[in-house]
Amino acid sequence: MRFIKVYGRVLSLLRPEWRTAGLLALANLAIAGIAFIDPVIFGRVVEMLTASATLPEAELWGRAASLLGLWAALGLGGIAAGMAVALLADRMAHRARKREMARFFGHALALPAAFHGGTHSGKLMRIFLTGGDTLFGLWLGFFRDQLVTFVSAIILLPLTLFLNWRLALALIALVVLFVGLTAAVIAKTEARQKRAEKFHNKLAADAQDALSNAVVVQAFTRLGAERRAFADVQQQVIDHQFPVLGWWALVSILTRSASTVAMLSIVVIGTLLHIRGQAGVGDIVSFMGFAGMLIGRLEGMVFFVARLFSTVPTLDEYFAVLDAESTVPEASDARPLQAGPGEVRFEGVGFAYPRGPAILSGVDFTARPGSVVALVGHTGAGKSTAMSLLQRIWDPSEGRITIDGQDTRDVTLESLRGAIGVVFQDSLLFNRSIRDNLLVGKPDATQEEIERACRLAEAHDFILRQSDGYDTLVGERGATLSGGQKQRLAIARALLKNPPILVLDEATSALDAATEGKVTRALRALMQGRTTFVIAHRLSTVRDADEILVFEEGRVAERGSFDGLVAEGGRFAELVSNQLAPAPVQSNVVPFEARVAA
Repeated sequence: MRFIKVYGRVLSLLRPEWRTAGLLALANLAIAGIAFIDPVIFGRVVEMLTASATLPEAELWGRAASLLGLWAALGLGGIAAGMAVALLADRMAHRARKREMARFFGHALALPAAFHGGTHSGKLMRIFLTGGDTLFGLWLGFFRDQLVTFVSAIILLPLTLFLNWRLALALIALVVLFVGLTAAVIAKTEARQKRAEKFHNKLAADAQDALSNAVVVQAFTRLGAERRAFADVQQQVIDHQFPVLGWWALVSILTRSASTVAMLSIVVIGTLLHIRGQAGVGDIVSFMGFAGMLIGRLEGMVFFVARLFSTVPTLDEYFAVLDAESTVPEASDARPLQAGPGEVRFEGVGFAYPRGPAILSGVDFTARPGSVVALVGHTGAGKSTAMSLLQRIWDPSEGRITIDGQDTRDVTLESLRGAIGVVFQDSLLFNRSIRDNLLVGKPDATQEEIERACRLAEAHDFILRQSDGYDTLVGERGATLSGGQKQRLAIARALLKNPPILVLDEATSALDAATEGKVTRALRALMQGRTTFVIAHRLSTVRDADEILVFEEGRVAERGSFDGLVAEGGRFAELVSNQLAPAPVQSNVVPFEARVAA
């Protein structure tokens, strides 16, 4: 069954804890052994008491002392083993959860933009948190309770054959029947639970989506519609989950009645065997103890399996993220980028998304150290894709990209991206202090370096006006700051990073004219002495570029200076004409003076 494979992988994550796991296994074996011997001793005590009238008093006291002494010693041993399990299992599960969540977090962060673009952040957070908690619960449950059950059922139950094989066969048959019914329910509900879990994930994703866009919901009076949509998904969760719960309720009823059925069966079969002289009173008492112990442990195992079964879809998603591979794997012999003056070359670069059409084809250009290269063209022409390839968010399908003569695929990702600074159109800020957001560019920056970068980015003055200055929290995605303020912080962050290569991705397109002037001055300070790529739709911002590349349908259709391209009267000149031409006055609009005269 699917859940057995998943459970095996869950336990395999404990390999770093093999010493502790080994000690826990020994402690559980001791607990199971003691639990097996307890009913045997009790049966012998009962046999001794039934024969007390025929035994000499001295012999009776001797037997009683030895049996009770052994019983007490085993009881103390069981207590010690139980304490070891309680202490070690909890601590091991906490350590393992911390380690695995850190591994998941680091792996998910390193996955490429293609993964994050296709995975809802709300769903990813749910998988991250519930996955870690589920692993913790399964590890703890296994070593605290379930390992004893497995040892008792697999190893100790067959040993009852040496006590009385007839009663042992009856007990084994009861256990097999119990396990068989549980397995049948699992097989019946496995697919249904997986479907139900999909709606649980949709519920979390929809809630995250609406809450993160609460302003839009309120502005467009979508409150009622979002509530109804949420209620619809909730109903779908219930419709798919309740049938599964019904089957497990049946298992619960069978489980609660199993102990009574097992005891009654042992008593009836044992009595018949006793009448035939094939079982003693002590045997019957011992097997009643075995039945109570095993059925009790199996009841716990059923609820454990039910929990595991319900979480298999979540674990599947958790492991699916861990199994996701980067689209830009780092070569085993990758070496750090030797940053030089910052020459960037695209040599016959082509690119297509997996199973998709070509996005770039035959792109060739060289960006000289310290030059400014502008990439212009209609949306979808390939500008942003070209810069994504430079940062190795994807790798070229054809050709190669070099920085100072080094193929970007031959260097480490960390050194490559460390040499490139990016200022995005939408400044991405953490929900942390201004200082913490700036230190992303250079974690060891001094306060003097921070303030210098902020002055160059024309951000220092507005930061001092904040309630806590550089320690002011900016809110989620910088919600407490204006667009221009966020953009200037992003520029200051890039200045602190001090990279030889810079990418400006529509860095001023969302700003008003007054704010754009401040940000443009900050950008000039940032671009000084760096090889800079400017992605722009607003063509007036690239007038001073050393070279302009006009992208069209994934190719560089034209290249040259601003004035030279305009003079050629080609595609770029047409774009400039469309953007800079004054809007025509509609003929049916009556001039204000005429309306006054009328």
